Amino acid sequence: MSLPEFWQNQEKARKKSKKHADLKEIVNKWQDLNHLINDALKVAREDKKDKEVNLRKDLEKLFKKIKEKLIDLEVQEFLGGDYDKRDAYLSIHSGVGGKDAEDWVKMLSRMYFRFAEKRGWKVEVIEKNKGAEDGLKGITLFIKGSYSYGFLKAETGVHRLVRISPFDSEKLRHTSFALVEVLPEMEEVEVDINEKDLRVDTFLSSGPGGQHMQKTESAVRVVHIPTGIVATCESERSQNKNKEKALKILRTKLHKYLNTEKQEEKDRILGKYKPAVWGNQTRSYVLDPYKMVKDYKSGFETNQVESILNGELGELIDILLKSKKV
Repeated sequence: MSLPEFWQNQEKARKKSKKHADLKEIVNKWQDLNHLINDALKVAREDKKDKEVNLRKDLEKLFKKIKEKLIDLEVQEFLGGDYDKRDAYLSIHSGVGGKDAEDWVKMLSRMYFRFAEKRGWKVEVIEKNKGAEDGLKGITLFIKGSYSYGFLKAETGVHRLVRISPFDSEKLRHTSFALVEVLPEMEEVEVDINEKDLRVDTFLSSGPGGQHMQKTESAVRVVHIPTGIVATCESERSQNKNKEKALKILRTKLHKYLNTEKQEEKDRILGKYKPAVWGNQTRSYVLDPYKMVKDYKSGFETNQVESILNGELGELIDILLKSKKV
């Protein structure tokens, strides 16, 4: 990388730099763990030597950090898939449940935002389809961070919510559904798209109001005519940048479509399949009459619903990855 000619081939240099950064991050994690263990050993020796100084609480805090680091490194051993290191596109679509389902989409998006923040990942809203009240019919997030796809691929499926509806004047219990889809970002060289096969539409972005309201048709929708696959982006003020990002999403969807044999999966990518209904849930979140989160892939259960909805997904995802059911 230090050679003068390194950046002459921009694409090759970018890939090398990314690989270097990934390897450096792994080394840094092991070095951090080593430092923590050495610190814990020093505290333990001091605690043993000087009976008048009680360092038990300090030692317990260090042990907790060591355990968390070890679990994180152990989980990465299960992330050996072809695309696990890549950034991820995470989409959430409302299913059965009306306003409650749209509110559920908003709750789930907040959960994934907080989970990403805890891991130090960056999140960008690519597309947002507003629903009734303050809810969302759908949202697409681009989550940028080491192994973000590897960790989040386990979230794919139908998520079911049971609670007292805030939209029901009689305060009755309602069940609503949302579909979560997670795809890895694909490189241009991996999926070749002919420009003649594309239809590009522009429209007004549903960005913030007031003086910052979009007055030009900067949002872009790209349709792959042979398959009917659609990708949309409205996160940028520039139409060209939105088109560029929409093409990245389209490339990802097309790659998934061409490499899956199940018609059910193909229909889902095309938007024809609506599985967010009774009997298809992969995870349930119950807030009333009791509190429980149950994942049907791994069998994981907990009553810490608020904690999960606040982005504490670590243990749940760890168990899913170890179960090898993702």
